[in-house]
Amino acid sequence: VQLVESGGGLVQAGGSLRLSCGGSGLPGATYPMAWFRQAPGKEREFVAYITWNGFNTYVADSVLGRFTISKDNAKNTNTVYLHMNSLKPEDTAVYYCAAQIYNSGDYHYPNVYDYWGQGTQVTVSS
Repeated sequence: VQLVESGGGLVQAGGSLRLSCGGSGLPGATYPMAWFRQAPGKEREFVAYITWNGFNTYVADSVLGRFTISKDNAKNTNTVYLHMNSLKPEDTAVYYCAAQIYNSGDYHYPNVYDYWGQGTQVTVSS
């Protein structure tokens, strides 16, 4: 079972990035997925969530209007994207994708997710 993120990097404030997360070896067909981020010295925090069919999405207030989450269920690839626009230095963090397969509960909390990627660094310079 593996989730692999890609697309991170260094960008200037106001710029954009698109993160991708693909899964392999995961059980089942499609399921809800999310993005979290963790800055140095801080707890992992919720960024965005998408339902299994991609019909409903939710984002944190801190990124509302700037970030969107989308999902590609074609051929059951379960690829999830995080589109980040108008990036700010405070968005600098390691970004993780997560899959919610067996657990239920509030999608804001990391403990409801069963599988995690290794993370990808996003650095926004001022």
